Amino acid sequence: MTASVLTRTRARPWPLATAAAVCLLSFAAFWVAQRLAHVNMLDVMVYRAEGETVRAGGDLYAMRATSANLAMTYPPFAGLLFVPLTLVGVPLMRTLTTAGNLLLVVALVQLSLRLVRPSLSRTDLWRATFLVAAVVVWSEPVWTTLRYGQINLLVAVAVLWDFTRREGSRWAGLGIGLATAVKLTPGLFVVLLLVAGFLRWRGERGWNQWLRTGVTATGVFLGITLASALALPHDAKRFWTETLFETGRVGFAEETANQSLRGVLARLMHTDDPGMWWAAAAAVLGAVAMTLAVRAALRGDKALAVVVCAVTALMISPISWSHHWVWCVPLLILLVDRRALIRPGWTVPAVALVFASFALWWVPHDPGRPELDQTAGQMVLSGVYPLTMTALLAGYGLARWRQAVAKE
Repeated sequence: MTASVLTRTRARPWPLATAAAVCLLSFAAFWVAQRLAHVNMLDVMVYRAEGETVRAGGDLYAMRATSANLAMTYPPFAGLLFVPLTLVGVPLMRTLTTAGNLLLVVALVQLSLRLVRPSLSRTDLWRATFLVAAVVVWSEPVWTTLRYGQINLLVAVAVLWDFTRREGSRWAGLGIGLATAVKLTPGLFVVLLLVAGFLRWRGERGWNQWLRTGVTATGVFLGITLASALALPHDAKRFWTETLFETGRVGFAEETANQSLRGVLARLMHTDDPGMWWAAAAAVLGAVAMTLAVRAALRGDKALAVVVCAVTALMISPISWSHHWVWCVPLLILLVDRRALIRPGWTVPAVALVFASFALWWVPHDPGRPELDQTAGQMVLSGVYPLTMTALLAGYGLARWRQAVAKE
């Protein structure tokens, strides 16, 4: 999917204006397709209700919104962040949300390209950005993010903004700190930064960008969290002492949309609570994958470290809805950039097909919880994202091990 686009920009560069026109045409078609599909933008309606609850001085975690009776699941800061959504009417809010998310697709692609290929010229960067954005907007995670009006693209852009700052930037860490204050999962990037930064400091005996960014991100997160607690003391107390631990509040673990390791195990075991099996599997996978990410960071391979950390966070989280996997964009760009090193040769197009195929929705997923009685084939389709990433991580880890053995 992305491979042919990047190859074209290298072999026979398109005029920048043509690339921009292709992107605009694709986005316009996407907008029309979403309207024809009658997308409900359910999540942005929940965000609006959260902002209204904050303005009214209500209880954020007692709130229920929309016909799906959805609850607030983010930290209190998110409720404060969503207050501006209440200042416009619903139709305009939905239009602005779609337009904003399409701009964030462009931002995500450009930051991903800068992370993977920092040497690209400005013209080549924009040309590739427009062409890749025109394609990846149709991937399942991006489509579903815009369908619901989710904030996944904003979170990913905030994180990548930090990792693409120039060396020595004082602002690096701001994006990750903000993202973690809104949605706790990006906190794993703080772990990556602090561990890699500490190991670099111990080896070089000096302050470094990884450690500086990690400390800044931690400070921003703590500052925002404290300020939110002062503004919303009741909600903050309830979230950090109760709601944080109520994983069932978000949804059923076995739902097809849950593309985390816990979701795979729940469907495999035909239960809504895989319990210690998930905890043990997540601990092992998280430890191994984060070791690979830290080692990549220490080798100076920032792009690989960031992508592995992002995938790990999605895999070990209790709930990772399919739209959380917008990280497929930097993943695909990284794989395309290094396709000459990847074996077998069909790996990159196969991974692209996974995110373009909507395969997880080919299995029964209507009300009634049919996921608890899936066949083996249905389990493979409904776990296609985490299974694909497990295979990629295993392949990469095995390749690194073979290289280490060969050097001995």
